[in-house]
Amino acid sequence: MSWLTNLIKGKQSSKNVAKERLMLVLAHDRANCSTELLEAMKNDILAVIAKYMDIEETEGLDISITRERNDRNENVPVLTANIPITKMKKQIDA
Repeated sequence: MSWLTNLIKGKQSSKNVAKERLMLVLAHDRANCSTELLEAMKNDILAVIAKYMDIEETEGLDISITRERNDRNENVPVLTANIPITKMKKQIDA
């Protein structure tokens, strides 16, 4: 997520960088996987979505992993993405 944000907005403020790092640490604890893996997943998700639609890089953009109970009452990891879309692309970039 950070490479796309930096590309569109320029350099991030230290507050936003700290917030993003904290979110990654929390997600790491919740999903029991490395921070690098979570960051790579976020970057990949945003890159794929950006192929098909224009997205708005705002503070409303959020991709996170949490734990929730499923219908069998098991505590499982859940990937949630809140990505503001400005418009669909008519053509797919190859």
